[in-house]
Amino acid sequence: MPTPAPRYIPYYRVSTVRQGQSGLGLEAQQAAVRAFVQDPTRLLGEYVEIESGKKNQRPQLLAALAEARAAGATLLIAKLDRLSRNAGFILMLRDSGVDFVCCDMPDANTLTVGLFAVLAQHER
Repeated sequence: MPTPAPRYIPYYRVSTVRQGQSGLGLEAQQAAVRAFVQDPTRLLGEYVEIESGKKNQRPQLLAALAEARAAGATLLIAKLDRLSRNAGFILMLRDSGVDFVCCDMPDANTLTVGLFAVLAQHER
């Protein structure tokens, strides 16, 4: 019996209200998700957050994680730095029990996610 295709919960984050209203950043993230998951029926929902990457209080991310957990789906992020530029935050998510994948590095494992998280924090 073939393994069912994975289902995804996309999570998008822009840093400013202006980015969110203009679509700058958000449109690029949505395009990356559409290119990664070409079958739209595999996308279960969509969560958008307008928040600085420095802040860890993310109601939309918590909602996306809850839906992913309940549906047995994978959280999908266009780029790791759109999730956060705080290594501790990314490592906490990695250990949360919800699988996540980044469109820009789909083959990343727990080691590479940790390394890229530290680099993203350094770039901030």
